[in-house]
Amino acid sequence: MLKVIVGGKGSGKTAQLVDGMNRQVLAEGKNVVCIERGHRLVHQVRHEVRLIDMDDYPVRGYAGLLGMISGVCAKDYDVTDVYIDSIVKVAMDDNLESLSAFLSELDAFARANKVTFTIILSAESAQVPPSILRYTV
Repeated sequence: MLKVIVGGKGSGKTAQLVDGMNRQVLAEGKNVVCIERGHRLVHQVRHEVRLIDMDDYPVRGYAGLLGMISGVCAKDYDVTDVYIDSIVKVAMDDNLESLSAFLSELDAFARANKVTFTIILSAESAQVPPSILRYTV
């Protein structure tokens, strides 16, 4: 399953993401990963959440990010939920067409591997193409 939280700055997207992570990590059998750029969430999420700071890895673009995610899931075969804070910052790519193609590939990956992805996209809904909006919650 793939869910995208879309909204402008100050709309409560990060609070939704943090609440979701903290809720999921407490559920039995859940293995939660959060991908971010920087250490913004380290004091907001429970210690059981595996935080990955993309600044520590030479990954750029959506193809590189998909490879990184694949590696994380291959290493920890029991990952159940992956959260991505600010997808444009994490991938270092603000092209919405590229994001749309990435989401399509990620959705197929999520279904094949039974992983739920929740992603933050900082943008106004009116600016986001329908190919991305179809994943919004």
